[in-house]
Amino acid sequence: MDDRSIDPSDPDLTVGQRIQYYRDRCGMSRDVLGGLVGKKGRWVKAVERGEIQQPKLPILLSIAEALKLRDISKLVGGPPLPTEMFRGLGHPALPAVRDAINVVAVSMTEPPPPLAHLQARLDAAWRARHAAPDHRTVLGTLLPEMIRDAKRAARTYEGADRRRALAILAGVYNLAQFFVAYQPSADLLWRIVERSIMAAEESEDPRAFGGAVWLAAQAHRDAGDFDAAEAVNREGLELLRPRLDDADDDLRAIWGALHHEVAYTAARAGQSGTAWHWWDQADRIAQSLPSGHYDPMTSFSRVIMGAHAVTIAVELRQGGEARRQARKTERAAIPSQPRRSRHLIEAARAWQLAGDKGETLNTLGKAYTTAPETIRYNGYARRMTTELVHEGPATLRQEARDLADRIGLLI
Repeated sequence: MDDRSIDPSDPDLTVGQRIQYYRDRCGMSRDVLGGLVGKKGRWVKAVERGEIQQPKLPILLSIAEALKLRDISKLVGGPPLPTEMFRGLGHPALPAVRDAINVVAVSMTEPPPPLAHLQARLDAAWRARHAAPDHRTVLGTLLPEMIRDAKRAARTYEGADRRRALAILAGVYNLAQFFVAYQPSADLLWRIVERSIMAAEESEDPRAFGGAVWLAAQAHRDAGDFDAAEAVNREGLELLRPRLDDADDDLRAIWGALHHEVAYTAARAGQSGTAWHWWDQADRIAQSLPSGHYDPMTSFSRVIMGAHAVTIAVELRQGGEARRQARKTERAAIPSQPRRSRHLIEAARAWQLAGDKGETLNTLGKAYTTAPETIRYNGYARRMTTELVHEGPATLRQEARDLADRIGLLI
């Protein structure tokens, strides 16, 4: 088909042809679109030509956002599917965070904040995030000024103090990635990922570098690029390995978290043996940490490994194991409201896999009660709730509608 003759209303168009049509309409090159969604231009070309399989939903959502499309059916055909059904609207604080990330000229008229004070603010922000059910609202209030102050510190201090400032700046970017994740802003997410890696590398701080790699691997995996996720992850492990002899608990927690990320990526790719092998290694690292140790960024700890086991089993479609792990971790004392809510969503996925719609809805309700702002931005939770409204037993549909209203679904 001649590219110029593409009719977007043609029901026989492939997803690739639709992507090409809207990309051309935006005047966007393949390289630019690929960069906005964490891919290469040659990957976009292969999708448009039908040389590789249709992208999964998460990457389709990112493509729709990059092309300024609010309805994913424009890419896949069929009845309307507003992107808000899967990711929700952007948080009201998103523009302010975006502006703080994007600003080039940071005001240098004031002296930079003392590094100890800036680090204390960052530590307090992580604590506030874990304690708050409305954690994105909390972070949206704190991040703009913190981003500007951390940038100013990194540009003002010199020598060892500058390296310390860069490590703090990387940590602030990591916190910002938690805020931006699952919001309609894929371009901003990748900008944060890249800047975090750059700041962490310059800081020469192994923990800052490990944390930035951990989040970069997640971003690549969420974009559906499992090869890049694994490559970044394993490179990070190799670079950290020489620093383990004198590693403290904080660095060993990052080391363990990176092991689990390899397991998670393998599970998403359907590699059962590899996934459970890396989970076992991560679990051994977790058991070597003090019983109460809980990493503020990765949540890596003894208690989180049970939650991770649920996710690995769900991603591998191992229904019996997923159900067993969900039961085993029902009362897990995860000391973070958003992370506990995320675990409950994964447990709901386990019950959905088992075909138990009542327990799926019950567990989603618990996730909402624990941290509403987690479930509002979680695509899995939004899809499960939508399916329960339309396909669940009649006895559950009203309760499912009530949940859908609370999390902002357009049902």
